Amino acid sequence: MAENADNGYTAYPVFKGLQKPLEFLGIQGRYIYWAAGTAGGAIVGFIIGYCVLGFLAGLVILVMAVGTGAGFIMVKQRRGLHSKKTDKGIFVYTSSKKI
Repeated sequence: MAENADNGYTAYPVFKGLQKPLEFLGIQGRYIYWAAGTAGGAIVGFIIGYCVLGFLAGLVILVMAVGTGAGFIMVKQRRGLHSKKTDKGIFVYTSSKKI
């Protein structure tokens, strides 16, 4: 695994994929945290719904939370990992101070 280079130092193989964005099950970057929060919130919502209203209501809350969160994540991810607000129109910036 380790080989000696010409300069006397030991050379190790370097993983070349370090500059790629983090991806897990098709979800990229910061949206992994959003997915974890969605899953956690859905489970907590199911537990509260189950305790207060019963199993069926808890299950409905769980399905709605996961569906809404997954849809939101997929729409936001399709725009791009570093999406920014884009304004349309003509903007005139005026200064209140005269130079």
